[in-house]
Amino acid sequence: MTDHVDGIPRHIVVMGVSGTGKTTVGSALATTLGSTFIEGDTFHPKANIDKMSAGHPLNDDDRRPWLAAVAGEVERVAGEGGTSVTACSALTRLYRDWLRGGYPDLFFVHLQADYDTLLDRMSRRKHFMPPSLLQSQFDTLEDLQADEHGAGVPDVDGVEKVVAAALKAVGASQ
Repeated sequence: MTDHVDGIPRHIVVMGVSGTGKTTVGSALATTLGSTFIEGDTFHPKANIDKMSAGHPLNDDDRRPWLAAVAGEVERVAGEGGTSVTACSALTRLYRDWLRGGYPDLFFVHLQADYDTLLDRMSRRKHFMPPSLLQSQFDTLEDLQADEHGAGVPDVDGVEKVVAAALKAVGASQ
């Protein structure tokens, strides 16, 4: 099985810190590309959600089984011959490596915005991740490395422009 369909990666992860619009952008990408959308947050165990809701950041031990579950879902979709777009923070190289366990040639679209923009967004939404944890995500975040398959996409110009930039980053013509 090839890693691309019509030049577009078969499996894409829309990544970034909280508030970047991973779900919104990822869902739109999946719809446009005819792919399965995987919401990474739905794979968090209750203990992780409770921990974050209480204002405590997750550690590697908390994240590993969650990311293994997300990777397993990508692997399931791939095994059925499908394509996918996953919304998942994937903050570090290690976490992205764990995700690649489900499909080795994931393409990462890293949504990027500044702290103040994201803090404002987070303060206006209802989500288990409180705005107080945003700084811990920025502290943990590692940009994509040169040997990782992916691209950064600025997330500052409104959803339609961000989706268009993400489509361009994955090689989809519009």
